[in-house]
Amino acid sequence: MMKNNLMRNKYFLYITEFFSGMSVMAVELGASRLMAPYFSSSQIVWTVIIGVIMIAMALGNVWGGRIADKNPSPDRLYGRLLLAAAWTALIPFAGRYLITGISLLLAVFITKNFLVWAALFACLAVFAFPCVLLGTVTPSLVKYSVSSLDDNGKTVGELGALNTIGSIIGTFLPTFVTIPAVGTALTFLIFSGVLAAISMVYFFSMKKKMLKCALTLALILILGLSSSSFRFAFWEHDLTLEDESIYNYLQVKETDQAVTLSTNVLFGVQSILMKNEKLTGMYYDYALAAPLMAGIPQMDRNGSILILGMGTGTFAKYCDEYFPGTAIEGVEIDKKISDLAAEYFELPDTVKVSVADGRSYLADADKKYDVIMVDAYQDITIPFQMSSVEFFREVQTHLTDNGVMVVNMNMKSQSEHSINDYLCDTISAVFPNVCTAPVKGGTNCEVFAFQNKDALKMFEEGCASLTDPALKDMMAAVSDDLARREPGTLILTDDKAPVEVLGMRVLDEIIAEELDYYRELYLGEFFH
Repeated sequence: MMKNNLMRNKYFLYITEFFSGMSVMAVELGASRLMAPYFSSSQIVWTVIIGVIMIAMALGNVWGGRIADKNPSPDRLYGRLLLAAAWTALIPFAGRYLITGISLLLAVFITKNFLVWAALFACLAVFAFPCVLLGTVTPSLVKYSVSSLDDNGKTVGELGALNTIGSIIGTFLPTFVTIPAVGTALTFLIFSGVLAAISMVYFFSMKKKMLKCALTLALILILGLSSSSFRFAFWEHDLTLEDESIYNYLQVKETDQAVTLSTNVLFGVQSILMKNEKLTGMYYDYALAAPLMAGIPQMDRNGSILILGMGTGTFAKYCDEYFPGTAIEGVEIDKKISDLAAEYFELPDTVKVSVADGRSYLADADKKYDVIMVDAYQDITIPFQMSSVEFFREVQTHLTDNGVMVVNMNMKSQSEHSINDYLCDTISAVFPNVCTAPVKGGTNCEVFAFQNKDALKMFEEGCASLTDPALKDMMAAVSDDLARREPGTLILTDDKAPVEVLGMRVLDEIIAEELDYYRELYLGEFFH
């Protein structure tokens, strides 16, 4: 073992430890981004990712310790690092197919907690193995670094500190630098390249495994050259834009009928620009009832509207068109999304856009609005801090006397005690008047909340004064579907708001309904 002078150099061993720790966290951050388009970026998915990687690291620690005692050859350690480098390089390219295939297979058989099981098996298949290999590094390096019992505590402490420091940098670097700058695929390739480089330095010094080193290097270079054509949605061939930000996976798609934005999940629409039709038929249209309930058309002053979670401004654009002169402000936490609004979605210059967290922005605001729209919920990725009774109280204090809050709930459910029941009961604990309007043909439901008992009367008067036929018909549909919501006891608070678990139940319900037909067809063919 000690014939290699490089292994007598503690600095080289420390470099190995440092970059191994960094690579583990880079894989973890990359895993969250690679899985987000398929499973969302909720706390549930994060829990699965962290759990799988921690288990993999623990197994690697145990395995690495036993290998180090039984056969302490550094060739094996750096051979494992080389294999980890190759696997890590392949993750973004092969992993998306594995994730898709595993999800489709499990959807046929699993009806409960689908998100957890699909994310778990996908994470095990794609990310566990390289983390097991990286977990073997520390016990092996302890074997090579400790020369006497007199300084073994110091050496182990230094190795542990370097691993931790590397992990910290490996957390910040992908999030704030590499993923926003070059994307997820190249981020995996960068860190796989680092691992490969360390292994190559060792093997070149030993003049061993030159072919394996060359093949690994060739693999990384080939994948790097092909990364410009990398797509999460590999089945799509006509995307206008596929990009990543600090917060989201972004997909812009253009057809003859519309331009759409999807974020973090490869289905559903977060924003839309219609090319030929005036209205979308989606929840944005239903939400236009809020300015009418607030009496904006009848005001002797300009109205004011605040949108928390503006996206690329579909609702803001409609408000500007149908309620001219209204002061419209939009708050969007993701700057890249706000930049797309003007580039692809024709957001009017009159709309003031702020890049901030919705609740923080509201807390700092010193004005009141006639309408506040809360549109920050996406699948089960519901910000708990924007679903609590404390948040809705904050909204209420920023509304005028006739003000209306409209909340877009994006997953309708027929089940008792669903996330929608919790949200409606929480809103009812703050506002004396709450009405819901389910969106026809979709999974969304709009919630309207207000203090003014005459808001619905003002809505009827506003509808009567409309001259645009499309908007008039849409408001008639909203009026038909409006239902008063009675107060309940299911209250979400800043301290207790299990929105991910509640949302997952609804997601299971939706998936089960959508896949029942295909599941029965598949199983029928299989068994007959």
